[in-house]
Amino acid sequence: MAIYETEEEQVEALKSWWKENGQSTIIGLVLGIALILGWNYWQGHKKEQALQASAHYDQLMKAVAEGNKESADKLATSIQEQFDATPYAAYSGLLQAKVKVDQGDMAAAKQILEKIAKDSNKELSNIAKLRLVRLMLASGEYEQGLKLIAEVDPSTTSSFSGNYDELVGDLYVALDRLDEARTSYQRALSGGYQSPFLQAKIDDLTAPEIVENKK
Repeated sequence: MAIYETEEEQVEALKSWWKENGQSTIIGLVLGIALILGWNYWQGHKKEQALQASAHYDQLMKAVAEGNKESADKLATSIQEQFDATPYAAYSGLLQAKVKVDQGDMAAAKQILEKIAKDSNKELSNIAKLRLVRLMLASGEYEQGLKLIAEVDPSTTSSFSGNYDELVGDLYVALDRLDEARTSYQRALSGGYQSPFLQAKIDDLTAPEIVENKK
């Protein structure tokens, strides 16, 4: 009789618990399944998006290599619109900016690079900024180029510091601020930055008598 009463009590306790918690348990279970299914779908969607973006980017590189600028421009725009959540959007933008420069459309190239410069990917952001400053250098916007570099967060540019230092030197040369240019070039050199023309740029700024004494 004691066993029967214990089992009966267990059944009643279970019924009572289910009455109080059954609905929330079902809802939690359904939500858990929905989250798992949703996560799997999202991961599959991201993978599919990346594959499609990669295929489009291959077409873009082929168009650029063949010199088909009109097709390249359209493909780049399409990638940025359809696959903006993938890195290929920024990659295509960098190629598109190059195409615009080749076409002489500096304003469009700058607009594209300015957008990529805001990308959360620090590497892509720095590449865009460096190219943007080079465009400013080519178009005579020297002070603007220096200002843009000055606004760059040093904590995000460790692997690009030499690039920035050399570019700052180029801007100072264009402004005829040669002492500051030399300092920037030497900072890049002392930091271990490898550039085929860096030493030549330093030599060009060194007084002839000093160069002669070094021989």
